[in-house]
Amino acid sequence: MNYEEAIEFIHSTYKFGSRLGLKNIIRLMELLGNPQDSCKIIHVAGTNGKGSTCSLIHEVLMESGYKTGLFISPYLEEFTERIQINKQHIDKNSLARLAALVKQKIDIMLSEGYDHPTEFEVVTAIGFKYFQEQSIDFLVLEVGLGGRFDATNVVKKPLVCVIASISYDHMDYLGDTLEKIAYEKAGIIKEGSPVVIYPQTDNVTNVIKDVASEKNAEVFEANKHNIEKVKSDITGQWFKYLKDDVFYLPEIKINLLGEHQLLNALTALSALEIIKKEGFNISSESVKNGFSNCRFPGRFEIMNKNPFIIIDGGHNIDGISHFTRTIKEYFKDKKIILFFGILKDKNPDEALNLILPISKEIYTLTPFSPRALKAAELADLVKKHSNIKATPLDNYEDILPILKISDKNEIIAFAGSLYMIGNVRTLLKNNCFSNTLKINQP
Repeated sequence: MNYEEAIEFIHSTYKFGSRLGLKNIIRLMELLGNPQDSCKIIHVAGTNGKGSTCSLIHEVLMESGYKTGLFISPYLEEFTERIQINKQHIDKNSLARLAALVKQKIDIMLSEGYDHPTEFEVVTAIGFKYFQEQSIDFLVLEVGLGGRFDATNVVKKPLVCVIASISYDHMDYLGDTLEKIAYEKAGIIKEGSPVVIYPQTDNVTNVIKDVASEKNAEVFEANKHNIEKVKSDITGQWFKYLKDDVFYLPEIKINLLGEHQLLNALTALSALEIIKKEGFNISSESVKNGFSNCRFPGRFEIMNKNPFIIIDGGHNIDGISHFTRTIKEYFKDKKIILFFGILKDKNPDEALNLILPISKEIYTLTPFSPRALKAAELADLVKKHSNIKATPLDNYEDILPILKISDKNEIIAFAGSLYMIGNVRTLLKNNCFSNTLKINQP
């Protein structure tokens, strides 16, 4: 295979759906030599905040001198983002070679009577094999969907498990209550592996603690009283870490914006404390440098300042709620021009109830997904909920003339599905015309 053929093969497996269960991935890993057992793993589950938490941990471990893998999903702009080592994406030749290898093993599975692996199982297998070949020290591993039956849960003994923020999403797979969803997420907890919990409501925390107790896993709750915000502006947030028995951090900066990102940082710190106590060389200086270097594209990312252009992949209700609160925090009572796209199964009515009060004009877009709510349908839904002008855009290129004539004092935001945000980010980067759309890259 070449790279294009590998991508075509991977995406062709989308038709096998999102079948949950470990039978297939266990067999596929056996045929590949169980590469998931080759390094120390930080396994991260949750509804929102997984990506930010993973990125912060990855940066610090890398800053500490460790060769560190990062497995995330979905990608924003380029498929190779999903499999990284020390911020370097998997090279296209390796991806093609390993995709061919995985396909060979799948042919064996099929001859044995197994079902064809899903797209996510295929990508997970490629990632694990690549990380084994590259002899990494650590792997920061983001769960795809749920936890208990997610393909990444083929891991037998993680160094630490992390449960990020839990809210309502994928309820057709995970259950219709927070307790049921929490139980599925807590399925990554393994016998004797310590567990870090993002500050959650008691009903969620108690479910996770019960699962941890059954697995003899020690629980560490990230305590929001251990941080104190010092200041924030559009370049980042500064905070004090008040728990100084492991790391001494009188003031530390993160580039990620929004109160929820402070709690993600706190959760990452709690996981890093456990790793340090296991005997690994992580200093306060490496934490400080790693956090200040961490950037997470597409999450309340300010792409331009005159006018302000923000992109945010808050693709579910909790994420959209964080987006609206962060807009209010940094831009007070100003209303925004909003470009919005969402999937049909992400509760668009409730999303609009959250996002309309901060908007003065809306342009709707269709995300690149079979589950997308069409731009025209979303515009009609906006009109049903409010008197705000809503204009559906047929093509993403139609965005550019609107930006070109925008007043420099406007606040323009692109929010919603990651299947939209990635394409928008690429469009903005490729069309930075003078003085109006000058992209501020990390």
